[in-house]
Amino acid sequence: MLSHAHFDHLDTWSLRKFRRTTPIITARATGDLLTRLGFLEVHELDWGQTLSLETPTGTLVITAIEVSHWGARMMRDEYRGYNGYVMERAGHSVCFAGDTAYTESFALLSNRRIPIDLMLMPIGAYDPWIRAHCNPEQAATMARAAQARTFVPIHHATFKLSNEAMEEPAARIRAAFADEPERLLSVNVGETFRVPLRDIPA
Repeated sequence: MLSHAHFDHLDTWSLRKFRRTTPIITARATGDLLTRLGFLEVHELDWGQTLSLETPTGTLVITAIEVSHWGARMMRDEYRGYNGYVMERAGHSVCFAGDTAYTESFALLSNRRIPIDLMLMPIGAYDPWIRAHCNPEQAATMARAAQARTFVPIHHATFKLSNEAMEEPAARIRAAFADEPERLLSVNVGETFRVPLRDIPA
């Protein structure tokens, strides 16, 4: 599942490690980048579109959601899409926000039939790119607006993409959840966590 075509999200070296029969979910007008690599099952989704994918452990329902970012890979191909996703199976759901600046669109997720059990939200690369990447406090606000039960931050502490110190986003997201630390399941890369199902009130 690929949120958009930026090089740190659609990495061809990593994708070549997958079998060409692996189903790929990607944003609107980005499928050509995957078929070029030889992938045989590429599904493009635009905001609001849903795909049911049969897996060995049951049907996975994937819906593309609106985020605030941009999708060009080579600067001029601004026609390419960019997504977040909600994945649902067996009465549980996970939201992968991809990359996003602050947007009120996540509040729409609070009305879903299946509440969001886990929100994966970016928290880094906001200085000076705040118009494309939310800061940790904004990420926490959007997760609360979606009524996500738990939260794991992504998009930090791996690549030096911006001016903030590498450890700053992690410190700020811990502070943002200081009053409800049970919702913050993991911060550091490599940590193991378990998502409590319906144990934490929305």
